[in-house]
Amino acid sequence: MLQVSGDIMKITALMENTSSHPRFKSEHGLSLYIEASSHRILFDMGQSEAFADNAKELGIDLTDVDIAILSHGHYDHGGGLAHFLKVNQKSKVYINKNAFLPHYNGSNKYIGLDVALRSSDRIVFTDDSYIIDENISLFTCNEKPRKHSFGSFGLTEKVGDDFIEDDFRHEQYLLITENEKRILFSGCSHKGIIDITDWFKPTALIGGFHFSKIPLGSSLLNAAKILERFDTEYFTCHCTGKEQFDFMKQYISKLHYLSCGEVITI
Repeated sequence: MLQVSGDIMKITALMENTSSHPRFKSEHGLSLYIEASSHRILFDMGQSEAFADNAKELGIDLTDVDIAILSHGHYDHGGGLAHFLKVNQKSKVYINKNAFLPHYNGSNKYIGLDVALRSSDRIVFTDDSYIIDENISLFTCNEKPRKHSFGSFGLTEKVGDDFIEDDFRHEQYLLITENEKRILFSGCSHKGIIDITDWFKPTALIGGFHFSKIPLGSSLLNAAKILERFDTEYFTCHCTGKEQFDFMKQYISKLHYLSCGEVITI
């Protein structure tokens, strides 16, 4: 178990690209179970039902989830949404209003959500900010300037017959504040992990950095050195890339990898 000083919340990785033990399934995707602020929160649902299988293996009852959040409109984070809605009969699911737009990997592969789920009365559509309670909020930061953009990596949105560069306005971040700590959850950090860290200046940041396509070299080194300047503990995973993580670990003192089945307390 990775552990940070204090003990205000418990985070379990239900799905991630890698597994900490053969008994846990893994896939390209992300799902986190968060126990914090008197809530049981599900953050993303992977690309299939496998996150639920891992929850069962870990002794986590998904029917107890009272808040569910989808970080953005891609299949590897929302592919398990239908299964969650079937398993859990009470939780609202907070999804940005732009998440069901048609998202593609270039112009060939649809990587969006199942649009049939858009009509579910369990879904709460969020805008650029949404307060769930006094400790739990969602933000898109769409109005913030992006000073350290790494581009869209070929990801697009289909508008009519055209494919335009995705601006990721459908991506939202979960901020939990408690005991003067600011814990931020970011599914893929498409808008730029450096800027996201700068916008929130969190005590801890959990999520993908979207660096897996960045070669090991000067760009990644520069990013690592900038991230090291923040007083933030990083628990990264998924789209960061394992090779990229190993490279950055040399330069970021408080950087950890979170594999499927692992638990952290903060």
